[in-house]
Amino acid sequence: MPIRRLSEDMVNRIAAGEVVERPASVVKELVENAIDAGATRIEVVTAGGGGALIRVSDDGGGMAPDQLALAVERHCTSKLDNGLDDIRSLGFRGEALAAIGAAARLSVASRARGADDAFEVTVEGGRVSAAKPAALSAGTRIEVRDLFFATPARLKFLKSERAESAAITDVVKRQAMAHPDIRFSVTGSDRSGIDYPVATGADAQLTRLTQIMGADFRANAVPISAEREGVMLTGFAGLPTYTRANSLAQFIFVNGRPVRDKLLLGALRGAYADLMKRDRYPVAALFIALDPSQVDVNVHPAKADVRFRDSGLVRGLIVGAIRQAFAAGGLRSSSTAATAAIAAFRPLDRAAAYRAPSWTPPRVSSGNAALATGFAEESQAVFDGADQPSADIPQAGPEPLDVARPLGAARAQIHENYIVAQTTDGLVIVDQHAAHERLVYERLKHGLDDNGIPSQILLIPEVVDLAPEDVDRIVDRAAELAELGLVVERFGPGAIAVRETPSMLGAVDAGALVRDLAAEIAEWDRVVGLRDRLDRIAATMACYGSVRSGRRLKAEEMDALLREMEATPNASECNHGRPTYIELKLTDIERLFGRR
Repeated sequence: MPIRRLSEDMVNRIAAGEVVERPASVVKELVENAIDAGATRIEVVTAGGGGALIRVSDDGGGMAPDQLALAVERHCTSKLDNGLDDIRSLGFRGEALAAIGAAARLSVASRARGADDAFEVTVEGGRVSAAKPAALSAGTRIEVRDLFFATPARLKFLKSERAESAAITDVVKRQAMAHPDIRFSVTGSDRSGIDYPVATGADAQLTRLTQIMGADFRANAVPISAEREGVMLTGFAGLPTYTRANSLAQFIFVNGRPVRDKLLLGALRGAYADLMKRDRYPVAALFIALDPSQVDVNVHPAKADVRFRDSGLVRGLIVGAIRQAFAAGGLRSSSTAATAAIAAFRPLDRAAAYRAPSWTPPRVSSGNAALATGFAEESQAVFDGADQPSADIPQAGPEPLDVARPLGAARAQIHENYIVAQTTDGLVIVDQHAAHERLVYERLKHGLDDNGIPSQILLIPEVVDLAPEDVDRIVDRAAELAELGLVVERFGPGAIAVRETPSMLGAVDAGALVRDLAAEIAEWDRVVGLRDRLDRIAATMACYGSVRSGRRLKAEEMDALLREMEATPNASECNHGRPTYIELKLTDIERLFGRR
């Protein structure tokens, strides 16, 4: 078939398919434009899940009438003054309004700051009207109606109104997290209203995150602040015991832009590697700021993916900063664990206890009655003013100072596994096996870091066939692999000879190990899998080498365990992500008994 030039209308519709994927895509583009325009208030109104109506209004700088016609043309933008190597705005491609106008009925009304009048242009199926006067006090108002009327085939791929409305809410939520100085509201006939007022003060960022993620996040998050070679990382990371069943509560921003980048999400997961259950996901909101020339945001029209010039630096910063924050934060017990513990308590149903077939009321014999009477008389004598204690009653010593420590002083062991300790303002219940497991594991890790990882020499080196490029990758990382106990060398153009393997791994399939490492280096440019595997083995060894459930501990042993927990990083959770202790405040206990 002969080659022919596509019509302008067809080009616009094809481009619209990349930029406008669903109603949430429209909201994302329009809200980003409002933020770039300097808005302090952004209102979003939807109907029919965004398919029938999307209206985004802002109080930003607005546009002059001669700019409106340009704004709805393809590849027209005011945000690319410094080229693609220095993008400092959320939008820059100049495709959004033109793509929306090619797929829907679009109207753009705007009043430039300081101007006396507002003007409006409309776009329907790609056809642009002349600018005409409009009623608008300030800023810009954009209405999108009948989305995909010009491309009806796309309508069948939309989800339910509820699902599309939820996706729009998620878009606004992410933008609101990154910009606490802007008020966001979302309303419409297809939803309940949402309003995020402006957050001010020193903790404005945390206040906005709390508005969106709930009060529990404030109580269970640690602040993150680190800088390395011009890359700044701030935000908040949830405690390892404060988790979710999926990754929907993970929010990462690069220069104010919400992203869903595989490298960054993998780094976040790596930071919690030995602190969390493998089927759980952390809760975090992280903000990365760096020179725009060090990151490429022009990977895809949706701008959700980014590429860093030094991805290893960014990944290492995330992992190191989060782990350092947990270590510096000391012992912190998740408030949700305490809430769950309190909810598990329930008052005794005495009627049910009397009805239970295994329980019979005690018989009161004459001797028992006399004993009870004597006890009552003795007790009354004490309450009647016996200020001087009886000589034959053992006296308690002074209150030990250990109650002022974070985990208090051990008072008892119950069911040969749980240590009950008294603190200044409550009590702590410690799982002795989980706690000691973490302590042993941290000792093993320190041993690996301080003394290196011992290796075992193979009697016959194992030769592993690889693609030449994979051989180069492995050889380039040979020194790093040797520090982890894996000694390799080049064996011709397409093979690697494995001479030593980490002794901790025991009998290992060296070929599979090297191939996995080659694939990992190709994807991440880092050797993390081998260290993760060694850490998992150390965790298993710690589990079997720790204090077992069912072992009775002496008082001094219990106190020694508490003191070591206080001095050990990450002692709030075991290697498998379970909490090592639960803290109940005295106010919570009093509430259980109706004292508050």
